[in-house]
Amino acid sequence: MKKLSVLLLAGISCAALLFGCGKKEESPAEETTSAAVQETPESVPVETESETATQEANEEVPPEEGMVRSTLTNEWISGDIADQRPIAVMVPNDSTALPHYSLSRADILYECPVEARITRLMAVFKDWDRDDMDRIGNVRSCRDYFVYWSFEWDAVYFHFGGPFYIAPVIEQKSTNNVTGANYGGTGKKGVYGNAYYRTSDRKAPQNAYLSAKGANEAMDKLGISKTYREDYYKPDHFKFAPESSPNTLEQYQNSFSASKIDMAKTYTVSKTSFEYNAEDGLYYRFEYGKPHVDARFDNKQLAFKNVLIQFAYQEVRDENGYLSFQVHDTKRDGYYFTNGRGIHVNWKKTADYEPTKFYDDNGNEIELNTGKTMICIVKDGDTFGYDE
Repeated sequence: MKKLSVLLLAGISCAALLFGCGKKEESPAEETTSAAVQETPESVPVETESETATQEANEEVPPEEGMVRSTLTNEWISGDIADQRPIAVMVPNDSTALPHYSLSRADILYECPVEARITRLMAVFKDWDRDDMDRIGNVRSCRDYFVYWSFEWDAVYFHFGGPFYIAPVIEQKSTNNVTGANYGGTGKKGVYGNAYYRTSDRKAPQNAYLSAKGANEAMDKLGISKTYREDYYKPDHFKFAPESSPNTLEQYQNSFSASKIDMAKTYTVSKTSFEYNAEDGLYYRFEYGKPHVDARFDNKQLAFKNVLIQFAYQEVRDENGYLSFQVHDTKRDGYYFTNGRGIHVNWKKTADYEPTKFYDDNGNEIELNTGKTMICIVKDGDTFGYDE
């Protein structure tokens, strides 16, 4: 198992960039940062043949009339939902929360540490308004850094309360969220009866779920737009390779084989990992030593065409262990995995509603492959491993 890490060489200023940032415990805030990537040489693209105009034209002929490309996955979707806003749902990931429901339907799945070294998930669904989306989650409380990632998709954010640290971002006029509980002593009341319900097959707080019907009722009650908002929606998010010419990463001289991605060194509780299946070209997700399955849809194992690992500066906010992640930055390290290979990348996010962009070491925006994407947020200095 090879290990990859990003090491902090100096502190970074958190003013205006790190939301809710408290006093730093170590490095002085006014210093700048640089990152050193261990064991991974610079990724330099080599020349490849460009797609012919004929191939590109044929690829853009929809399989059915009226279908369009999804900006989340590049897959063909019904034109009826082209302008429908996604929903972003906060999902607990401690062992007592398992099994999860409907997560195999998520287009984008985020994982990031919260307190006590556990992780929490945020599932982003484009095609959520369906009769069979009757049990989504379960649903737990918000952490503010997840909200900023939901902004990138102009998603309606669903959560079950949260600590008082979330108040500044949750109470922004532009934030559309549906909470099932009070948060942070603000006295804000949830709309539990409209969006969420509890089941009897497990104990609270792990038994609260969202449904498409409940989401619709809550959004109607709160006057939340179900279509993209012109002032906030940024359709130019991921850059996708043509399906007829997928990104194999072999054009990069220093890409490396990665049949398994092991996140156990940084996600020490869930011990998340991914195993590549060459037959379908997907990375299958595991946690707690078992396949991560969707109990709503025949225990289908979660699988992704793209896996992005995003290193970010992190601080501990208080004695309760609440964390703060720097989600806005101009250059930070990461890795991109697809089709059984990986490369080093850099990422940047310049404003709340601007997308996080990923670039190769030559400064070119990377091309993702058509399909679902997993984004793992990792603390600077932590490590993960991979097998060739």
